[in-house]
Amino acid sequence: MKTKSRVKTQVITVFLSMVSVLSFAQTAGSFKGKILDQSTKQPIVGATIQIDQTQLGTNTDTTGLFAINHIPAGTYAVNISCVGFQTKHISEIVITSGKTYYTEIEVLEEIASLNEATVKAFKGENNPLTPVSAFSLSREEIFRNPGAQGDIMRALASLPGVVSSGAQYSAIAARGQGTQDNVYMVDDIPMFNLSHMEAEGFSSGFNDPNGGRFSIFAPRIIDNVQFQNGGFDAVYGRKSSSYLGLGIKEGNKETWSFVGQFDLLGGTVFADGPISKKTSVFASARYQNFGLLQRVLSMENPTSVGFGDYLVKTTTQINAKNKLSLIAMYNPETPRRGIEDVGSGYNINDDNSLGTILFDHRSTKTLVGLNLRTLIDSKSYIKNVLYFRSSTVDNTFGNFTPSLDEEGVILDPRFGRYEDDLRRIKNNQAEIGYRSIYTKRFDKLTVTAGIDAMAINLDHERNITRTDTVYTFRSTDPRPGPGQYYQILDPSLYNSTFEKTAFNGSGYIAASWKVANGFTLNPSIRYDYTGFTEQHTISPRLSGSVLLGDKQSINFSSGIYYQDAAYSDVAGQSGGNTLKNDRTFQNIIGYKYQFSGDLKLVVEGWHKQFDDLIVQPNRVQSYLNNNGTGYAYGGDVSVIKRLSQKWYGQVSYSYMQSKRDDNNGLGEYDYTFNIPHNFSLLGSFKPNEKWIFSGKFRYSTGRPIYAYIVHENVLNDPSKIRYSQEITAINGRRLADYVSLDIRVDYNVPMRKGMFSAFVDLANINNQFNVNAEIFLPQTGKVFNSGLGVFPTFGVRVEL
Repeated sequence: MKTKSRVKTQVITVFLSMVSVLSFAQTAGSFKGKILDQSTKQPIVGATIQIDQTQLGTNTDTTGLFAINHIPAGTYAVNISCVGFQTKHISEIVITSGKTYYTEIEVLEEIASLNEATVKAFKGENNPLTPVSAFSLSREEIFRNPGAQGDIMRALASLPGVVSSGAQYSAIAARGQGTQDNVYMVDDIPMFNLSHMEAEGFSSGFNDPNGGRFSIFAPRIIDNVQFQNGGFDAVYGRKSSSYLGLGIKEGNKETWSFVGQFDLLGGTVFADGPISKKTSVFASARYQNFGLLQRVLSMENPTSVGFGDYLVKTTTQINAKNKLSLIAMYNPETPRRGIEDVGSGYNINDDNSLGTILFDHRSTKTLVGLNLRTLIDSKSYIKNVLYFRSSTVDNTFGNFTPSLDEEGVILDPRFGRYEDDLRRIKNNQAEIGYRSIYTKRFDKLTVTAGIDAMAINLDHERNITRTDTVYTFRSTDPRPGPGQYYQILDPSLYNSTFEKTAFNGSGYIAASWKVANGFTLNPSIRYDYTGFTEQHTISPRLSGSVLLGDKQSINFSSGIYYQDAAYSDVAGQSGGNTLKNDRTFQNIIGYKYQFSGDLKLVVEGWHKQFDDLIVQPNRVQSYLNNNGTGYAYGGDVSVIKRLSQKWYGQVSYSYMQSKRDDNNGLGEYDYTFNIPHNFSLLGSFKPNEKWIFSGKFRYSTGRPIYAYIVHENVLNDPSKIRYSQEITAINGRRLADYVSLDIRVDYNVPMRKGMFSAFVDLANINNQFNVNAEIFLPQTGKVFNSGLGVFPTFGVRVEL
């Protein structure tokens, strides 16, 4: 009895200890940082930092530094104000007991003598350099975005004018263009792409227009997001649709934190803190595998999907004028589907696991970059960026021909013919680059000038081991004979090998001129030389804004944008076929009404004209040309409530038309991302320190897809029945409309030193099977839908 009593006492003691540890202890933490002028990077003396709804506040010293100590643990909003600068609002800082929240904050120069409500700014907003189509997201807003699982690309899909392929895909397309058309910058370093599982080689050996499935950045790695849906100035180029700038979190200069997150998709760990008086480090490691999720969803024929994301960033304040950051990233992925992954007893017409395709995908992304910022004097600074990035892809594709019953049910996938290595795509890209950007502010003028130089090596191979039959073709595609309703994939016309190094160079100058109080003009011009296309281009651009009062403004932008030919397209051509860069002529006009510091209405209309678009005349040949033309136009309306006062939200509607013409006699057609109607409603509410509730509803018109007819027994062999699909109209019909309701709930419990969190994130809780593609089955003559229904995840997060 004494033993039982002792055990019972120990259990109660342990339980009470856990409750004590997880209880909200009213101990204190600190808030420290540095305030900088965004245009000159100079420290601001005498700026006021005030924690909302408290008496706590302070001012910066002669070096721009501030410190507020003895803050009760909890979540706070902060305002930063200084004469001559816009009031800056930080929506949420989390004070943890025994730790210091450290950040460096940049503020913008006041744009006019307006009332305080108008000029109160979140990061990047009310910036005269980005008057049109500019949006920013905080780390907390990304994390709270329901259905996104903390993925930056999925969070961006809620913005006006932005669409994605939907369902399992996350890559974004902006205003009538594609997923490959966006400028991506990470800490001022250009990136190839930001997504895992780009389906290179699935579409007859060419890139899948849907883009990737998941971002290469784990939740809470991105500290700030700047997004421009067109109209960006000449500092950025080589892509023409939108600009996405991501800032990786810097290490805390004061105290260490260690975080672990474990959910249905995998696990992530962070380490964040100082390693010397001058240097801090932020490191993260994530590994995800979808096996458990596929079992939870009872998915047939689950595909082996695994990927990792590993990042280290150090930041060193060398002295008062020089700040150096080093970033290193490594992102491997290894999806695979072999014959052993295919089961029997299911109907092939109802499959959602790539049909009869077998594949082995191996890919890595690597980045190493140095960024040195030097203050030259009180009005100017220069950034020098040196980087190396690489991307390797080695995809092997095969297929299998299973034995089927009359209904299309697989009897035994191994009975019959299957091949693991019918096609191979190797696409290795490596680039070493240097950027130097100089900025100087005058009385009413800010000038930025810079150069980019890079050497790119491509090592590419596209290979098919034998002559193959293609059962999907366009009416105008050449075939062996008029009565043969299929195409022959001939290795001599398909295979290609390419290995070459080329040089790219750019020079640009951009100015922001305060013509008068409330009137700003931003002229800029860019020169690019592209080595692989041997092309010189000039891109003039102009944007500006006119304030109509203390809350209203008219904004505009116009310019020419050139886009480099995709490296995989360049590498797939014969020696005598040199592609050109696409050209886009953009025009945007908008109206903004700032109801309050955190609530605004934005209305924009836009138009684009496309020339020299790259098109593929024949689906079974590598040959491409620049015969494509097109146009796109539309308008966006959004009301956005930024994160403050415990809640935020957004409602937006976009109308869009995007048309293309390959000039091959078939005429004009709807582009893949011609989505006429797109509606999004998002909201998040934090009633107290423990709970956060978020919801998002999205609707969009179904994507255009080709119209077709089916031919049966095209091989004229009763023992080997095959059907073919003849495309009679490019994107001549549409898939079903996209509808999704996403819900997220977060529960947070402060500990004595740190935080315990649990969350549930349910994407598409209405469980509508949203289709993004149809895949034709030659064995049955039917198509199965590729898409996704409900996508749940849940997990816990511990910060120490």
